[in-house]
Amino acid sequence: MTVIDGRRARGARSRGAIMHLAVNSASVNGLNGLSIGGLAADSELSKSGVVALFGTKEELQLATIAAAREIFLAQVVEPTLAVPGGVERLETLLATWLDYSRTRVFAGGCFFAAAIAEVGSKPGPVRDAVALAVDDWYEFVSRTVARAQVKGELDGAINPDELGFALTSYLETANSRSLISGSSKPYELAAAAARTLLNSVRY
Repeated sequence: MTVIDGRRARGARSRGAIMHLAVNSASVNGLNGLSIGGLAADSELSKSGVVALFGTKEELQLATIAAAREIFLAQVVEPTLAVPGGVERLETLLATWLDYSRTRVFAGGCFFAAAIAEVGSKPGPVRDAVALAVDDWYEFVSRTVARAQVKGELDGAINPDELGFALTSYLETANSRSLISGSSKPYELAAAAARTLLNSVRY
């Protein structure tokens, strides 16, 4: 018979609740805007309770990045991988990313777009964690392009990194323009631009 450790279960629930607050707070106020006191107040936990879960502010920031990455994978990458490789998968990748930003999975739009702007020029473990997540995402996009080329659905002479760069630029621009304008129009423009580009290199 398995014995359930009640304290451990409560700790996991508390950590999950804090992470939900932290990722949304960081997407709006930045990773540096996270505070143990603020999260304690918002979650109705004590400061010592939050410290017991995360330790230092840097550890809280790293845990927040990890939690945001898991959410991103579930919202964007996993649905994409459920589609057969090729142009269809690439189109799904673009659509799921636009939906992820447009529906404000994170309150401040794309968590990682905000994090890049905040910590990109600040060396250290927090920047490294953001860079790793972002590099993995860009590599995934390039691999998805390359898979479509191998299947003979896209021009094989195109550099996958260059096409991936162009496509992710549309996504990131839509995110930033939507945030500043409060409009969903940038997502429509990004989707149309991506279709035009893909049609130009499609077999």
